[in-house]
Amino acid sequence: MNRLLRPVLQLFAAPHLDMRRDYPRVRRLQRGLAASPTARFRALDLRIGDADGSREVPVRVFRPRSVHREDVLLFFHGGGWVTGDISSYTPACATMAEQTGCVVASVDYRLAPEHPFPAGLEDCWRVARAILEEPWRLGASHLEDIVLIGDSAGGNLAAAVSLLLRDLGGVAARRQILLYPVTGSDHDPATSPYRSVREHGTGLRLTSAEMQDYVELYLPDEALREDPMVAPIRADDLAHQPKTLIITAELDLLCDEGEAYGEALAAAGNAVRVHRVDGALHGFITLPRFARPVREAYGVIDAFLAEGPP
Repeated sequence: MNRLLRPVLQLFAAPHLDMRRDYPRVRRLQRGLAASPTARFRALDLRIGDADGSREVPVRVFRPRSVHREDVLLFFHGGGWVTGDISSYTPACATMAEQTGCVVASVDYRLAPEHPFPAGLEDCWRVARAILEEPWRLGASHLEDIVLIGDSAGGNLAAAVSLLLRDLGGVAARRQILLYPVTGSDHDPATSPYRSVREHGTGLRLTSAEMQDYVELYLPDEALREDPMVAPIRADDLAHQPKTLIITAELDLLCDEGEAYGEALAAAGNAVRVHRVDGALHGFITLPRFARPVREAYGVIDAFLAEGPP
């Protein structure tokens, strides 16, 4: 990075937080900062669960004023598995619906530390399976119309859900979009294999210390941190995964691991496209829709959706 640019970008860095202590305050702040819904979409709150009536998961459905695609985007929000919810992500999901012309369904999965792994993943898998088996619940005609999408920890959950759907049998998603996803569990600059962790893990939007806090809250049992359902890049078998678009942010400590996951998927025979947004920080999809990284990302997403399923 240009040495003159870093001090400017550091102005946008979040203050240092001990997420293990401060996560309730961060949750409240995120909800407070979320803009009020606008007239660009209609929202409907549902609860979706298994056919047997077991646990139901809240889902907020965003319908843009002009629906010009049959695809339905099943969205898993970011926030380190600890923060974020359908309320704090309402502005981002409204933008997603508007920019893609798709119905967007945001899943309000359970959060750590109150509900550590695998609770959140189970919620996301339960909703994905139910929607893929009965796509009409979200207005889709065919399971091919359902696209899994997630940002950061949500990208991690989308990747893990795809692996679970394959391993447990039954229906599976045909496409997934992973936005600057977490794909590994080691974000310590001293031990991580990724250069982006060492170069961008301090002083920017997301720090290594913050990521390590998130992992500890989500996975208090250290023995689980290399589980492929936590670190998809550790999976022994990545075959038979959905057609995948991975979008990374250049100035993000997760950049290299997201791109490495794309390489691993491609090596296993999957159709993959990886796109890096230059000059972008982690979390950029929540910026206003006129921000350059947001416009660039949606241009790439639009082209991916236009290609259709494999």
